[in-house]
Amino acid sequence: MNMKRWIALGAAALVLFISIAVSSAYAIFQATLSTSFDDMLMATDTELGENIIESGDLNNRIAVLNVDGVIQDTGSTSPFFGTVGYDHKLFMEQLEQIRNDDTIKGVVLKVNSPGGGVVESAQIYDKIIEIQEETEKAFYVSMGSMAASGGYYIAAPADKIFVSEETLTGSIGVIMESVNYGELAERYGIDFVTIKSGPYKDILSPSREMTDDERALLQEMLDSSYEAFVDVIEAGRGMSEEQVKTFADGRIMNGRQAVDQGLADDFGYAEDTIAAIKTDLGVENATVFEYGIGDSWGSLFSAKAGSLFGASAEEQAIAKLLADYSAPRMMYIYGEK
Repeated sequence: MNMKRWIALGAAALVLFISIAVSSAYAIFQATLSTSFDDMLMATDTELGENIIESGDLNNRIAVLNVDGVIQDTGSTSPFFGTVGYDHKLFMEQLEQIRNDDTIKGVVLKVNSPGGGVVESAQIYDKIIEIQEETEKAFYVSMGSMAASGGYYIAAPADKIFVSEETLTGSIGVIMESVNYGELAERYGIDFVTIKSGPYKDILSPSREMTDDERALLQEMLDSSYEAFVDVIEAGRGMSEEQVKTFADGRIMNGRQAVDQGLADDFGYAEDTIAAIKTDLGVENATVFEYGIGDSWGSLFSAKAGSLFGASAEEQAIAKLLADYSAPRMMYIYGEK
């Protein structure tokens, strides 16, 4: 072997060694940094911080809560590498904090959501009802550009609902979707082998057509959740079942139509809703605040960490949604998941 080949071989070995060393060092650094920051952030985020929107009387306060995005429990994530968007666990903690804080006299719930999971929507609804019954705290809702399906479900128990004229709301109903790629797989010679303990164990399998019996079983489940949705609107808006079902067919409507149908009370934005609840409660000098996890270390880093160490927040969210799509479930949602 001549000298040039020995030099090339040595250079290749050196590059390989450096690459392995750098990769190992990076992995150790990333693991150590993540653990250290996670420990620190878990310590700082155990209590909910607060951001003051309007200063005033600290014994009479109005809390502003935000539901922005799809209402679903995506599971716990690292505070450092977490994704941005709706956090179901955090939102439920905020509601519990409101229940226990006697200085909070009312809540403005800002909803900008197409809806989400049946279970998560019901959890929020049940918690709001619990707070109303135990503490008699007022709940006013300010609907953003969209408050549809599950987004309306969680708004229904509010004392007053404010919309903009162009808010998209309604979409009362339940949906469950799956993908059937059986014919496509057959075209490419892909054969699915399924061993199951019962005839319905692979219900909604993407590799075959649904049977009539399976469709009937699922329809019964959806009908039950639909009736629960109708009951929520009946109780929240003081309507009869017949009145609700005149529009509870999945149709979407704008804010003007929602007011006409009795699904909303008045027109206004978030600031109008805050002014209204202060006036109605007689606490014009109330302090208005929102929970301020947003300016803690955890939130500051989680919005950027994805782009620094791997996939962006958007890519992580898309990957999560794609993973969840493989397990169909009932949803109070408008549009695509």
